[in-house]
Amino acid sequence: MRIRELLSCGRPSISFEFFPPQNDSGFSQLRDTLAELRELSPTFVSVTYGQGGKTRRQTLELLAEIRRDYGTETMAHLTCAGTSRNGLQAILQWISDAGVENVLALRGDPAPGATRFEPVPDGFAHANELIGFARERFAFCLGGACYPEGHPESSDPESDLLHTRQKITDGCEFLITQLFFDNQKYFDFVARARALGIGVPIIPGIMPITNVGQIERFTNVCGCSIPEPLLTELRRRQDDHHAVLSLGVAHATAQCLELLQRGAPGIHFYTLNKSPAARTILMAIRTVYPPARTPASAPRVAAPSLR
Repeated sequence: MRIRELLSCGRPSISFEFFPPQNDSGFSQLRDTLAELRELSPTFVSVTYGQGGKTRRQTLELLAEIRRDYGTETMAHLTCAGTSRNGLQAILQWISDAGVENVLALRGDPAPGATRFEPVPDGFAHANELIGFARERFAFCLGGACYPEGHPESSDPESDLLHTRQKITDGCEFLITQLFFDNQKYFDFVARARALGIGVPIIPGIMPITNVGQIERFTNVCGCSIPEPLLTELRRRQDDHHAVLSLGVAHATAQCLELLQRGAPGIHFYTLNKSPAARTILMAIRTVYPPARTPASAPRVAAPSLR
């Protein structure tokens, strides 16, 4: 089912992002996570593409497995990085043939060691170009990324928002935000987006804090901030894993409930392939916002060969 339709059902959307593991142990852990979270009726799950598309095969195979074995709606991430137009055409065709209806179209990160993104010959330099390319050729529901605190490479918030609006013009039907820890930054961003004529649903992306060093690295890379009072409390607890986890879950739960109460269309969890924090938060959310329905099993679609 198309995500834009799922967002119009009258109940908040709850979704999770996963990445393809690197080994059998990681896949076993991920399958356990999927089984645990499925019981809480997520609206959809997404699978990342890896830097430079290096996990392309694993991403596509994992999407097919989730639809086949867990009956959960899926969204494929796809980036411009390292792939020509012909290559992207082939990948989009595979996604379509596998029965996946939703694609999150992204530019991708610069190559390791590079300071700026460089497209391959006959490739795309910007996400809106990939969105337009996919819109012209396929019937996907297309999503895009947005940045409440601005994209790290943007010169100013206004130009960043204009780039976001171009994604909508080229066919993007919903947006998912970069992670943030201060809800007011989301609400301010949505207000500025609406004032600029961006009318699509804007789903807040939430990452529960479970490790202080890890979250500080993430925020440094993606250009988002941690409120100083929260950061102070995290650093006081950084040598106590359970104390950090408890604070991180409490903060994320409060974030999610306020976001939904003030009109956010749903919550997208960056899970890092682990279920305990997201599961605890979602259980709290479900006491206020029960699922719209018991998820029906997705059609059993055999994944086309990638060879």
